[in-house]
Amino acid sequence: MSLQPFRLASGGCIDRARPLSFRFDGKGYGGFAGDTLASALLANGRHLFGRSFKYHRPRGCLTASSEEPNALVELRAGARREPNSRATMVELYDGLEARSQNRFPSLAFDLMSVNQCFAPFLAAGFYYKTFMWPSGFWEPVYEKAIRRAAGLGRAPILPDPDRYEHSHLHCDVLVVGGGAAGLSAALAAGQGGARVVLMEEMPWLGGSLSPDDSIDSMSAPDWIARVRENLAAMPEVTLKTRCAVFGLYDHNVCVALERVSDHLRQPPAHQPRQRLHIIRARRILLAAGAWERPLVFADNDRPGVMLASGMRRYMERFAVAPGRRVALATNNDGAYSTALAMMRAGVGISVVADARPEPSALSRQAMAKGLPVRHGVLPRRAHGGQRVRALSLQTPDGTFIERVSCDAVGVSGGYSPNIALASQKGKPPQWREDILGFVPTESGRGEPVSIGACRGAYDLSACLQEGYEAGAQAARECGFAAGALPSPPQAEKQEDGGMVALWHCPGKGKAFVDFQNDVTTADIQLAHREGYGAAEHLKRYTTLGMGTEQGRSANVNGLAILAEARGEEMAQVGSTRHRPPAVPVAIGAFVGHARGRDFQPVRRTALHEIHEKHGAIFVEAGHWLRPRYYPQAGEDMNAAIRREARQARESVGICDVSTLGKIDLFGKDVAEFLNRLYINGWSKLPVGKARYGVMLREDGMVFDDGTTARLGDEHFFMTTTTAKAAEVLAHMERYAQVEWLDMEAHFCSATEQWCAVSLAGPRSRDVLAAAFGEALDVSDAALPFMGAREFSWDGAQTRVFRISFSGERAYEVHVPRGYGAEMWERLLAAGAAHGIVPYGTEALGVLRIEKGHIAAPEMDGRTTAVDVGLGGMMSTRKHCIGQTLAQREALREEGRPILVGAKPIDRRQVLRGGAHFVKEIAGSGPIESLGWVSSVADSPALGCWIALGFLRNGRERLGERMFAWYPLREEMVEVEICRPVFFDPEGERCRG
Repeated sequence: MSLQPFRLASGGCIDRARPLSFRFDGKGYGGFAGDTLASALLANGRHLFGRSFKYHRPRGCLTASSEEPNALVELRAGARREPNSRATMVELYDGLEARSQNRFPSLAFDLMSVNQCFAPFLAAGFYYKTFMWPSGFWEPVYEKAIRRAAGLGRAPILPDPDRYEHSHLHCDVLVVGGGAAGLSAALAAGQGGARVVLMEEMPWLGGSLSPDDSIDSMSAPDWIARVRENLAAMPEVTLKTRCAVFGLYDHNVCVALERVSDHLRQPPAHQPRQRLHIIRARRILLAAGAWERPLVFADNDRPGVMLASGMRRYMERFAVAPGRRVALATNNDGAYSTALAMMRAGVGISVVADARPEPSALSRQAMAKGLPVRHGVLPRRAHGGQRVRALSLQTPDGTFIERVSCDAVGVSGGYSPNIALASQKGKPPQWREDILGFVPTESGRGEPVSIGACRGAYDLSACLQEGYEAGAQAARECGFAAGALPSPPQAEKQEDGGMVALWHCPGKGKAFVDFQNDVTTADIQLAHREGYGAAEHLKRYTTLGMGTEQGRSANVNGLAILAEARGEEMAQVGSTRHRPPAVPVAIGAFVGHARGRDFQPVRRTALHEIHEKHGAIFVEAGHWLRPRYYPQAGEDMNAAIRREARQARESVGICDVSTLGKIDLFGKDVAEFLNRLYINGWSKLPVGKARYGVMLREDGMVFDDGTTARLGDEHFFMTTTTAKAAEVLAHMERYAQVEWLDMEAHFCSATEQWCAVSLAGPRSRDVLAAAFGEALDVSDAALPFMGAREFSWDGAQTRVFRISFSGERAYEVHVPRGYGAEMWERLLAAGAAHGIVPYGTEALGVLRIEKGHIAAPEMDGRTTAVDVGLGGMMSTRKHCIGQTLAQREALREEGRPILVGAKPIDRRQVLRGGAHFVKEIAGSGPIESLGWVSSVADSPALGCWIALGFLRNGRERLGERMFAWYPLREEMVEVEICRPVFFDPEGERCRG
């Protein structure tokens, strides 16, 4: 483990009593608790962090915060490998493993840096202009080469072992940012009695406050500690660090990412790695601060060139010297506080190059202390290879002055308010010439309010005052009429020396605006010349402001250079639109716990354990696990399905249909309610009878189908498809509660209450009679086709419906869930003499396709009742949902695809769902699709594959031959178009 030659002997917020070891690119280093990976590497004298995206130029650390564009590393290994992590945001822990990215074979010697020699061919928009010829090279050569070169890090290929959580928070006042303004706002709102949540991205509070700052006659660290103690003592205040708000939505809904365990090697047992918070706040105060801008000059991307504020943070928080001898370049007062801090830390300063022609009060103070300040001087070029060695200076007109020796360059080009969240509301930001930055547009009452530096208030006293007043006002607007609040925090007002606009310095060489994407001043000027002069076009043509940095340090400089090229003011050029997420978010955080088996709720029927004992192979249907088939010894899936379907046709089979949606309806207006829901009529349905019905969406398309039985004058029992059960219930609730308020119709879901099985086959009545004996009369007179009966069986309310989805004589038996297993066993015992077998969803599908019954593939949201052959059901004596729009001309025109059947000419050939019906296969031109295959089955009853599908002018094409073309496998099967009912077309078997 190496020493830490750039670690200051004292100071900082690190814990020197807790040394930590870590590895970077396989080499061991040491640091301390409280370090970031960036600060620890800098302390060890490691200034080369990575390579740039396009040119593979050596890059060091530019910042000390989340806007870092250069220092992107890969953390951990294996399943926990995490690419593109900002080293400035990675908290050091013992045993941390990190690797540099985007280099080969090593960081110090990267062969891809040869790209710099081809820079003229890699200018803005090069990907639109190259790889065009020869066209045949695109797929075998160009695409593969581009894919290998694209991207910065390597995504993990193993499943993520960590857990992620979602949380919902509700509060009166949400404060985003824990700097001076944010702490002051939270303090006032908390003292006013409001429920307050304060969220800060960094692990600490205080933002950019320095130990040199004084608030309420105490040092800034002491003031922060006191405020934190006061806030923690308020029961209605919640403080969350390591928590970045990245999305701001309508109705004051925010989304934030909390890094719960990222600062650990791996999350503790039962703890998440990250937590996604969805916050609903009555008032939102944005105290997100401001970002310091770099200066744009030749070779300004050399390792060792850093933001002045970043240098100051490394010294004051991490006790790390940015270099032995530092040159500073600025156009404002910001760099002087860094210079004074360097003097106190013993860091040598070669020059402070101030672009302003006249000294400010702070620059005079610095000169009085012996700092080598030079006014009216600009940086010209940074010299060095993998570390800056010197800085050339020039006059504003480009005249060379001298070359100054240094091993680090601190730059400050002014500050850009962090408007990312405020701009997500859609209001374009406003340009303020006095601060040379964009600020949020003033918001209306109840909308998020920006305070402090993120609205251009850079004076500490103003930030504290603004924050306190905004917090107190937010509490009052939430109804907390507290008494007089204490006085707001006080700080000495700072004199602002102003700044000069310095968007880029004259000189030859690559001057980088966007460090992460290698966007230079020349790229922006080229984009303007080639017609991409709008802000949004510039972004996409040059990639300015894309990537993890999201333009925090690059956008304003880039847009100002564009404004110069256009000869317009910044206010006319405007800014690009900010969209969530404002910070990088792991996909796992969006997903939360909903992945793998937890992707959606798993629902099991009352008979699930019985199906397992029968050896069922399950399939997910909606949220349910249903038996797909029951293989016996030596059977594959196809053999099991054919056996089950054949037995249901020839004797009797039993199927678990508990997953059907079940809804009980009560009230004097239920029949009329059903009239409006379904296309067919229900008013005259007698008690003890069931009826098949079809629902439409409002647009006239088929929504769902099922049977509904009338069990009493004012009691109906509806069944829906498994997949649409929840949607149908929500559909009914909407109309009952919003549209048809005058109707007395009440309903509730009963899906989980009832266990239901279907008995299907010629011997199903014999089985039912043997199982229930005298308790149920199963004669045709007592229980005719579409009949419904309720009776008591062993004290359990039981419902039996004679309905058929298979086309055979069939019955559905419904019992309370707790009686399901007993009923199943009794029916199996009663059917043993007839060879009863359980059958799953696959055999059920075979049976329904043989009968031409529609299911989800035919009700895919594109078909009308006429398309599926049920147009004759639509009553003309009443109105129903979707009836009017179903009469649209486009839905009634000739040539619409309608439901047909298809059989292969060669009975040995296989049909596939999704195939296209085509007439011609000759020629090299495009093949015209006349329709599609929606469902297929290997039919034991017909001895071949059969299909349902939709075909243009299908009724006129019955008997025609055409092809079912499956392009994914280049399969052409000649088929005969027929009616969709393949088996027992007159329906005698189910009614007999």
